[in-house]
Amino acid sequence: MSFDLNTLWFVLVGVLLTGYAILDGFDLGVGALHLFVKEDRDRRILLNSIGPVWDGNEVWLVTGGGALFAAFPEVYASVFSGFYLAFMLLLFMLIFRAVSIEFRSKHPSPRWRRSWDVAFSVGSIGAALLTGVALGNIAYGVPLAADFTYGGTFFALLKPYPLVVGLTTVALFTMHANIYLLLKTEGELYERVRSWVKTTVAAFVIMYVATTLFTLLTLPHMMVNLKAYPGLFIVPVLNLLMVLNIPRELSKGHDGLAFLSSCASIVLLMMLFGIGIFPNIVYSIPNPHFSLNIYNAASSALTLKVMTIMAALGMPMVLAYTMGIYWVFRGKVKLDTDSY
Repeated sequence: MSFDLNTLWFVLVGVLLTGYAILDGFDLGVGALHLFVKEDRDRRILLNSIGPVWDGNEVWLVTGGGALFAAFPEVYASVFSGFYLAFMLLLFMLIFRAVSIEFRSKHPSPRWRRSWDVAFSVGSIGAALLTGVALGNIAYGVPLAADFTYGGTFFALLKPYPLVVGLTTVALFTMHANIYLLLKTEGELYERVRSWVKTTVAAFVIMYVATTLFTLLTLPHMMVNLKAYPGLFIVPVLNLLMVLNIPRELSKGHDGLAFLSSCASIVLLMMLFGIGIFPNIVYSIPNPHFSLNIYNAASSALTLKVMTIMAALGMPMVLAYTMGIYWVFRGKVKLDTDSY
């Protein structure tokens, strides 16, 4: 397996999307849990746990999409045209969710706030589900013609495997958010959030096992690289250990370590996804020869070189800014006059 600029940009796009999954993952998960608290003050605390960071977290998705467009324009064209309705629904969910966060506290009416609470939860769950369905279709394969155009319909994307991956994504983000909220809440609300942990962890583990078995039984192409390079089996092994370490750390009261384990499990799941599809980016069924890969879908060598220089200059600043924001807004949530 050679490592060149095409492979490098496959990895970099994956890094950006992984950053989005980790950071906006707990944002979406907070939305999934939002309606389980009833008091207005507690709901405001949940909103303000992500209030300073949610819009910055979504930048990782925008940057990942931009990097995909610049490095692999054929993939961008095929996926965004073929998945057009699905992506429009995803954008609608993200926009409605953002509007809900901003508008909820603009009026004291209980009905007004309840309406935006529902919109926030529906948008968050819908965005997580559609993200997982998209990844599930990429793993499963989509019908591509010889000119790389998508030959299916919107409903063809709703096959059992992508839906299972979508539900697994919802469960993963909900668990991730549940652990994140342990770091941001205190008192009675903290105890209530902690009481959800067993349920959210169990739900993710069940879906994780279901998705793993489904993949092993129905997607042999996702196992080709693991069989060719047995050393890569360290990734699923580490992923399993990280998943098992989450309830272990929680039982010891190590909320921070549990959150780091949750982050690591997302990183390893995305690595496993990347290993499974490489060197393809969009796998074609029923004819794999029409698949879009890191070579037939890539920009010119000069474009990739220029992008690599820009990434080398820009990524450290992005990482420094992200870490700085989380450092400034660390600790438990305290409501004040500027809170949502």
